[in-house]
Amino acid sequence: MSEVEDEFAFQLSTICDEFDRDERVIEGRRFRWDFVIPPNILIEIQGGTWGRERTGHSSGAGIKRDCEKLNLATLAGWRTLHFTSDMVHDGSALATVEKLLLELHVIT
Repeated sequence: MSEVEDEFAFQLSTICDEFDRDERVIEGRRFRWDFVIPPNILIEIQGGTWGRERTGHSSGAGIKRDCEKLNLATLAGWRTLHFTSDMVHDGSALATVEKLLLELHVIT
């Protein structure tokens, strides 16, 4: 787990008591999600989005894998949110999650 994921976990703990980290939710697949909020929210933090190297999530193969992961989760009924490290640092990631949790009446 990365520093930015640890930062987001701390932020998330201020508004949500129940979440898991680095979890698999798609049966038969090895895809892991950075955060899972019951009953159906998945969160992925994209680190290294401004790097020069095209590796991991930013390579062609990585982008294809991420699309498959997102589509399988959506087809399985999950709501998915993706954020960059900048969005974690400036608080906009947490604000988006909080808005969704309020709309779903997960928090009040």
